[in-house]
Amino acid sequence: MTNESNPNPQQANHHETAPEQKPIAPRKALAGVAIVLIVAAVLAGLGMLHRHNADNALATTTTEMAAPTVIVATPKAGAPVDSFILPGNVTSYTDSPIYARTAGYLTRWYFDIGARVKKGALLAVIATPEVDQQLAQAQADLNTAQANANNARIQADRYTGLVQSNAVSHQDTDTFVNQAAATAAAVKSAQANVERLRQLQSFEEVYAPFDGVITARNIDTGQLIDPGAGKELFHLQAIQTLRVYANLPQIYSANVKPGAKIDLTFTEHGGKIFQGTLVRTAESIDPASRTLLVEVDLDNRSGELLPGSLAQVHFKTPAASTFIVPAAAIIFRKEGLRLGVVINGNVAHLVPVVIGEDDGANVQIVTGLNIGDQVIQDPPDSLIDGEKVRIVTPGSQPNAGGK
Repeated sequence: MTNESNPNPQQANHHETAPEQKPIAPRKALAGVAIVLIVAAVLAGLGMLHRHNADNALATTTTEMAAPTVIVATPKAGAPVDSFILPGNVTSYTDSPIYARTAGYLTRWYFDIGARVKKGALLAVIATPEVDQQLAQAQADLNTAQANANNARIQADRYTGLVQSNAVSHQDTDTFVNQAAATAAAVKSAQANVERLRQLQSFEEVYAPFDGVITARNIDTGQLIDPGAGKELFHLQAIQTLRVYANLPQIYSANVKPGAKIDLTFTEHGGKIFQGTLVRTAESIDPASRTLLVEVDLDNRSGELLPGSLAQVHFKTPAASTFIVPAAAIIFRKEGLRLGVVINGNVAHLVPVVIGEDDGANVQIVTGLNIGDQVIQDPPDSLIDGEKVRIVTPGSQPNAGGK
């Protein structure tokens, strides 16, 4: 049977196939992979750089926000001064606590606080029965030792004379001579013990060691008294001459010499001026406060002034320029008065200052400031030296860089 509909059977079984593709070369494949890896690395690096920049920006912003905000101003020039005032601590010339040297009971005291006494004045009497009995026993022991020593000396002398005629042996003579020496030493020991107890008994009476005033009495009749520095009986101060100590700034240390006359004033004596003499200095600058400790002696035979008070010490100095700053700018620290100034654009620096006149609103700065200093007007209590600050002016935005 003939297939008339498909005269060419071979064409009926033929199907159309896809054209063959050429294989990719290995070198081109590696190049493509490398390009993909490079692109990925670049993208990752860009992401890490962006995150690092963001972290730095956050840290910078946090640091700037943490810095205290301050207002600064240039101090006004004040009138030149040729003197300045420092506070001075007034102390007595001699200050001594008085303690007991023996144990017992207080039988009587003779002076109370405020009493002026002379050297050698009897202050109190202490009863010491135990010491008295020990002294009596020691005296009896001394008498016994002296009797034994006298007997031993007689025997030694006798045997020394007899040994020359061979009436006694040399051994017996040596024995009595040594016995005499031993008993003589025992006498000296007993005498020392008696003297010790007599000295201890003499401490039953308490005397003033120098002229002065009784500023404290810590005992009363009938109290048990222990020897040593456990409890102070009296406190005695010599106030005929007072010592006044002041801390002089280093800048003026070369201007003070022993023998200079120094004026002093006291608030309780109004405008009265007392004159003292600068007698000595510490001859060394204190590295903590950069000041020189000076001592001014003041005659107080009139008794007007009291130890422990505060004096205003007036020092003369070559004429120097001053500055005026608000009182609120002063920083009170344990090291002394300080002012905050801004250096290097945004760094706080605390400088020690000496003040002059103070009217409550403004303060005269005698030393510590220089022309052009930027003074922090109302510094925070927590301000520390070397801390970064943000400078602002009224009506403006904070400037962390100070530009």
